[in-house]
Order: sequence, then structure tokens, then C-alpha cells
Amino acid sequence: MKITVNGTTQERAATTLDALLVELGYGTAKVATAVNESFVPAASRPEQRLNDGDRIEIVAPRQGG
Repeated sequence: MKITVNGTTQERAATTLDALLVELGYGTAKVATAVNESFVPAASRPEQRLNDGDRIEIVAPRQGG
């Protein structure tokens, strides 16, 4: 399916947000996620279905000041 991840359109096989994170190499990394501009908590990612055309944002925390 065609989705947009952090502003880049790509073809992905994952059908859930949790599976997408694994597919993209995030695995168990601590990240914040949103689908179509709605925040998705970590506990809800396995149930969050993805659809063609969805917009996903993945944000990882950074250290520094």
C-alpha cells in the first residue's frame, strides 16, 4: 500500500502501525507516532490499522540543548 512516512511517500507491506515500525527498523525504539495527524500511543499501535493514503509521523527523542 502507498503511505506517507515523515513526508515521504512510499510503498509498504505493513498493515498496522506496530508492523510498520518494525519494517522501518525502529523495532522497540522509543518514538512518538501519529496517523493522519492523530497521536497514537504505544499501547495502541498493534491495533492501529493502516490504509492506503495514510500519513504517518514518527518522531524520536533527541538529547542535547
